Amino acid sequence: MKAEQNELLTRIGPGTPCGALLRQYWQPVALLDEFDPLLEPRMAERPLKAVRLLGQDLVLFKNDQSRWGLIDRDCPHRGADLAFGRHEGDGVRCPFHGWKFDASGQCLETPGEPVGSKLCERVKQRSYPVMEQSGVLFAWMGEEGQAPPFPKFDCFAAPSSHVFAFKGMWQCNWLQAFEVGIDPSHTSFLHRFLNDESLEGIGDNPGGKQFRSASAGEFKGERWPMTRIMREFCQPEISFEQKPWGLQLTTLRPMTEELTHVRVTHEIFPQTFVIPLSETLTITQMHVPIDDTHTYWYSFFTSFAGPVDKQAMRNQRTQYIPPPMYIPKSGRHNGWGFNPQEQRESTYLGMGEDDINVHDQWAVESMGAIQDRTREHLGTTDKVIMANRRLLLQAIATVQAGGSAPFMANPAESAHQQGPDTVDGIAPAGTWGTWWKAQAQAKRDGAPWIQHHKVPA
Repeated sequence: MKAEQNELLTRIGPGTPCGALLRQYWQPVALLDEFDPLLEPRMAERPLKAVRLLGQDLVLFKNDQSRWGLIDRDCPHRGADLAFGRHEGDGVRCPFHGWKFDASGQCLETPGEPVGSKLCERVKQRSYPVMEQSGVLFAWMGEEGQAPPFPKFDCFAAPSSHVFAFKGMWQCNWLQAFEVGIDPSHTSFLHRFLNDESLEGIGDNPGGKQFRSASAGEFKGERWPMTRIMREFCQPEISFEQKPWGLQLTTLRPMTEELTHVRVTHEIFPQTFVIPLSETLTITQMHVPIDDTHTYWYSFFTSFAGPVDKQAMRNQRTQYIPPPMYIPKSGRHNGWGFNPQEQRESTYLGMGEDDINVHDQWAVESMGAIQDRTREHLGTTDKVIMANRRLLLQAIATVQAGGSAPFMANPAESAHQQGPDTVDGIAPAGTWGTWWKAQAQAKRDGAPWIQHHKVPA
């Protein structure tokens, strides 16, 4: 990749071409958990916090009418920091001169001005629409009044009882964070376990021990954990096709002449992937730029069977990625917890078995804050990476020319932006195409929250 292309794809602040593209899509700004007084006691008294999104410093707060406000962090009077403002129920007051702003950014009071002054009527701080969805607060950072409909993917269609959301920070650019998730080949190596656990009792383990649960189907009369399949069949056949949301990725690992392992995942353009965690759980993960060199990933765990145990899932993750900043305990500062003995005896990487997020974290953070793609040597298994970069470059050019960003949930497209279905299983080699769709439909038919109809393929 040329240096100027790498620069174009990685810079996301206000006024940048890629930043303009990403601002055409709803972006996560915080977990709802971050404002839950039971989890964050300070929020009982003052439901307000500073946030940074797409290189912009903002203040997110909830007023007494449960309305969310997201406004620029610098007071429009003289630029003081509204993150230290007085939360007064109906708005936020700057302690510097007492100017007060409501959730829409409208200035309500300028108490130091002369009696009868109408200055406050002419002052409005830039505000951004906020929407609650599946345990996450989303913001619209694009042009005012131009927010598209919210997409209807499974993780957003499922009821609260069947979705758990979590996040974590990576010290790197958004694009390298995202690219690890649309790389079907890396799972055979980066997440390789040298030994397999018993499948008994794992099932839909809410701890999310990814690749430990069994793939659908059997091989030689046995159910195999995903990690064994990834380890023993490490030369996948990768293909992709364009869908209304982005790309559908199909990864085949031939096992015998009669059986093949099929894994169907998705890229939801421009920064989300959807993968199977088990036969009844999926992960939808978004990669949200904090700025050019820091990224939050937001994961939505969606159950197509029973309700999720949110408390258990939260506890299992906060021991590695603690709130309120959700910065992992492992990182460059401690070698990401690397253990050479573990690397020899139990994992390919040597950075733990229970939290494989650190595996991906090492891969993307070790590249540097912004990966230098001019030094890459891409292979056949990088075809999806190359296809996605082409989509990004084309989309940036389209938006720069005044066109519409691709794959947006506009009214005409929203009916087709559902699902998307995933699968991980051992299929008959000759009919894997129909087999995986039947598996996906069976999963949907078994979900208590889905109206039983077929999703467009």
